[in-house]
Amino acid sequence: MVSRRVVIVGGVAGGASCAARLRRLDENAEIFIFERGGYVSFANCGMPYYIGGVIAPRQRLLVATPERFRDYFNVEVRVNHEVESIDRQNKLVQVRSLQSGARFTRPYDTLVLSPGARPIVPQVPGVDLPGVFSLRLLEDAEQIFRWLQGKKVHHAVVVGGGYIGLEMAENLVHRGISTVIVEAADQLMVSLDPEMTPPIHSVLTTHDVKVRLNSPLRAIEETANGLQVVAGDDARFPCQIVILATGVRPDIHLAAEAGLEIGELGGIRVDEQMRTTRDPAIWAVGDAVEVKDVITGEYTRVPLAGPASRQARVAADAICGRPSRFRGVQGTAAVGLFNLVIAQTGANEKKLKRLNIPYTVSYTHSADHATYYPAAAILTMKLLFSPDSGRILGAQAVGGHGVDKRIDVIAAFIQKGGTVYDLEEAELCYAPQFGSARDPVNIAGFVAGNILRQDVIPAYWSDWNDAQSELAPLVLDVRTPGEHAAGAPPGAINIPLGELRSRLHELPRDREIWVHCGVGQRSYYAQRILTQRGYRARNLSGGYSSWLAHCAINRGNQ
Repeated sequence: MVSRRVVIVGGVAGGASCAARLRRLDENAEIFIFERGGYVSFANCGMPYYIGGVIAPRQRLLVATPERFRDYFNVEVRVNHEVESIDRQNKLVQVRSLQSGARFTRPYDTLVLSPGARPIVPQVPGVDLPGVFSLRLLEDAEQIFRWLQGKKVHHAVVVGGGYIGLEMAENLVHRGISTVIVEAADQLMVSLDPEMTPPIHSVLTTHDVKVRLNSPLRAIEETANGLQVVAGDDARFPCQIVILATGVRPDIHLAAEAGLEIGELGGIRVDEQMRTTRDPAIWAVGDAVEVKDVITGEYTRVPLAGPASRQARVAADAICGRPSRFRGVQGTAAVGLFNLVIAQTGANEKKLKRLNIPYTVSYTHSADHATYYPAAAILTMKLLFSPDSGRILGAQAVGGHGVDKRIDVIAAFIQKGGTVYDLEEAELCYAPQFGSARDPVNIAGFVAGNILRQDVIPAYWSDWNDAQSELAPLVLDVRTPGEHAAGAPPGAINIPLGELRSRLHELPRDREIWVHCGVGQRSYYAQRILTQRGYRARNLSGGYSSWLAHCAINRGNQ
């Protein structure tokens, strides 16, 4: 006896996960998945690495086949079938086979929409030329792979410098292809704050990837040698392949035509159980929906597989009468770029400023593991937190090994409403090859806690314009003379930390002093000396390492 008839529109992380969870909860449900692509469940995050030859063969990207869904879960999967319309009154969907063209209807008691998102294709001449690709479906990856195999591709242009753009650039380089990234914005990875991006440019430069910021795509032209991308102020980039990685937008046409509520961000509105707001028989999950941001309380869109999978589980639970709730998203994500890892969670500074949410910032540069163990490298972290309670609002990190681990730890604290004081007390794994007795997470907490306790009054390079003017703060460099000589902010005076107590008479008492060192630790010691001796002193957060990032951003914006 059939308990309920469930139709799921779309597979992959959302629809496929929902179907599998539904079957585990209800053996008697009739479950159909209609997927317009040729594959019901595949690892779309792995597609750039398949194109680059890192993942082979293609079958490794297949998570589950229609046959497995049938045999394991008794779920009927129809690939290459598109749901064209929803009849909400009679609870019917109209379906068309993309292979035969035949149309039919399928009744439902419960409908789950998981249509995903469509690539944004810039409306400029030439985007439909052969050799120009977007990357959404496994079929797209196969087309790109075949093009690279069948053509003499020496030069490529990637349009867009987000997650997919960076991953595609890396994998094109793996194939020996000279690559250019053109980005319309004034920075790569717009989800990061700009001062965290210089290491990305550095690693791209190391691998001969050229980057052109403030360069919106103007046109793609055919030439005798292939293609030519026109971007920015008429800059031209010859190539044999173009990858459009300019973002995605929710695929909501089916929901909109059915009269379901569409939010201001263009996604399907749902409640905490992923039920659509205008029809209690219809749920929606994945890249097509708008959900709440756990930091800001605003509606947001986060097109990531992790949230989609969790939403699918919540929807299946709710369909079966369980009280599950989706708590919202915080945008925890990571991307690898050659030997660099970039990760983030929670709100960035740009968002907090836009919403007028009070926050404080700290920067830390910590070794990813014990410095006495070989190959220790610096991990740069930006922490955003409430100036009142110390609640963690967001974090961004860039470095090598262990970046994802540290952001995962902070993400878990955010999920539980944690504060910077919790980071101070976090008990994490320690062995010399993995971390230190004071992990970078602890250090971020210590620095932030010092700020909140007013043991440290921070200053930021972004607020420092001209340290040589009479009214501006005096910049004091407490590094060694050799470090100072190798590079220092203009106008900074150098008194090494070890000499500071004996040379206090050289410092003015009627002028604020901003202290810096390499990463902020020695300058913290110096600032404590100065403030306890009656000087007005601040610690420049992140030290000279953050100054270099500040300079790189200023150069990039010129």
